Amino acid sequence: LEGLKMKKYKIGYTVGVFDLFHVGHLNLLERCKAMCDTLVVGICDDNYVRDIKHKEPVVNENDRARIVKALKCVDEVMIVDYVETDDKMITWNKIHFDVLFSGDDWKGSERYKKTEEQLAKIGASIEYLPYTHGVSTSDIKNQIKKHKSLLTLKQLRGVL
Repeated sequence: LEGLKMKKYKIGYTVGVFDLFHVGHLNLLERCKAMCDTLVVGICDDNYVRDIKHKEPVVNENDRARIVKALKCVDEVMIVDYVETDDKMITWNKIHFDVLFSGDDWKGSERYKKTEEQLAKIGASIEYLPYTHGVSTSDIKNQIKKHKSLLTLKQLRGVL
């Protein structure tokens, strides 16, 4: 039993878009799983990405859910809409998580102060986790655009 280490929480929950899955996403999910026995991940649906983030998802919601579900650090995946993403109590009523994992950029925001108060009343916690610096879906999209425009310039010059 030496190798068995008690985790801080039983059920953990986090939510995100997870478009163009990258190492920052993996780091976040592995950090979450290190603190809980069961990790449930909410995948923001395509309408959330369009309506709230004002971006078109590169990978559709079902494929994003399948990719995240395939990770050994993820136990369950659910596709969630804006209402569920905004009001974590809806998800808590479904899965009764002990901890909500969130990016540390939300700490202190009005939305999360309210969420902290709601969760405290039912004995659940929020753990704020740092983002992996130097990688993001937006950065990847910009790199692709940059390389695409460089390729177009080379083609126009007849280099290729």
